[in-house]
Amino acid sequence: MARAVTPRKEDYSQWYLDIVKNANLASNSAVRGCMVIKPYGFGIWERMQRQLDDMFKETGHQNAYFPLFIPKSFLSKEAAHIEGFAKECAVVTHYRLKNDPNGEGVIVDPDAKLEEELIVRPTSETIIWNTYRDWITSYRDLPLLVNQWANVVRWEMRTRLFLRTAEFLWQEGHTAHATAEEAQEETLKMQEVYATFAEEYMAMPVIRGVKTESERFAGANNTYTIEALMQDGKALQAGTSHNLGQNFAKAFEVKFANKDNQEEYVHATSWGVSTRLIGGLIMTHSDDEGLVLPPKLAPIQVIIVPIPKPNDELDAKAHELMAELKARGVRVSYDNDDKKRTGFKFAESELKGIPVRIGLGKRDLEKGLIEIARRDTKEKSSLPIEGIVDHVVSLLDEIQQNLFDTAVKFREDHSHHVDTMDEFKAILDRDIPGFIYAHWDGTAETEKKIKEMTKATIRCIPNDAKPEEGKCILTGAPSTQRVIFAKAY
Repeated sequence: MARAVTPRKEDYSQWYLDIVKNANLASNSAVRGCMVIKPYGFGIWERMQRQLDDMFKETGHQNAYFPLFIPKSFLSKEAAHIEGFAKECAVVTHYRLKNDPNGEGVIVDPDAKLEEELIVRPTSETIIWNTYRDWITSYRDLPLLVNQWANVVRWEMRTRLFLRTAEFLWQEGHTAHATAEEAQEETLKMQEVYATFAEEYMAMPVIRGVKTESERFAGANNTYTIEALMQDGKALQAGTSHNLGQNFAKAFEVKFANKDNQEEYVHATSWGVSTRLIGGLIMTHSDDEGLVLPPKLAPIQVIIVPIPKPNDELDAKAHELMAELKARGVRVSYDNDDKKRTGFKFAESELKGIPVRIGLGKRDLEKGLIEIARRDTKEKSSLPIEGIVDHVVSLLDEIQQNLFDTAVKFREDHSHHVDTMDEFKAILDRDIPGFIYAHWDGTAETEKKIKEMTKATIRCIPNDAKPEEGKCILTGAPSTQRVIFAKAY
């Protein structure tokens, strides 16, 4: 059988694309820079979406939906915001097509020009805050805690499936508060929601931190992030939560009457994660045999394979096992396609990252045994049929924890404290550079110079950063704490 996946050490980028395509997660579309998410890939997104949606609702948020199109004038109202997105905006200028008089299909009708161009949403702050002006009049209307699941368009020139596409799926929360303190509490709360989801469901350890001024979301007072380390030693920004202060409230005149009947501008937050998380999931756990999925997010947690091929006895046992596993909440499937060989089925289950494979063989059943294979360690064992369901349920929890522990160890093994620029560059020259903890003088100029010299950026200032006297690795100026540098996606 031809190798399905390019080895990571040979070509990491191709390895990633091989997994996305060969595991049937997504494919390129006819529209440049856009993707088609296939059912198996969308199944992972659905698991993510359902869990996050529950977590949002548990923290008091409600879902709503806002328009895809944003009047151009709205983006002009918040200067920093439009500056941050101007180069990525797709613009609608006309509203009608007509037949080409030369018989060459259809053309844009020049008489159907819009009075004001519409922007295909790159993010929804402007359209939402224009709406909130009508929703908020009094302190009794606050806090306003809203989330929407939607698609957005950012006209990326260099794209990669899931990680960076011109159109992608995401959720975006937009909240309004009476005080700055409440807005800050919300911002940190949602950062922690994202971190909890990443670690407990994706089995992907993250560092919680705040972005530097130059790395903030356009229009935010502060941006809080969760940063993960991928297997090639690059960082992935996996989710962000922004304290917008009163910037958008002032731009769109969103005021409320406080308890003393005095008018104030509201305080805002926004926060979001996207289908980029699927890319992070792939690059955190997968190997040279294909995708590796944490059980909590796997569309199929257990696959049952008859050996060597289906028959009435094996079918009956498979359906009995499936019923018992489903009753315990396990997502299980039976591969009884007699046109595929057993070896192919095994390889396919590995490629798709199914956490547990159960092999049903006639001889084993006669001995009262069942073969169990786990995807994360590739260990196989023959176990008694009695108690097998309890074992599988326990094994899924064990695999989930093992994937997290393995990823934590990888991050620890590739985290470095350096004190000089030479040490800094030496780490970056490694095949797997990782996170670099270093002193920085706090200036945007130094941050920019380091980025230009090395392509490494400050990923965040950790929330739990301890005070430590030191000197900036580039300028030698005094520094009071270390920040995290890395090359990043």
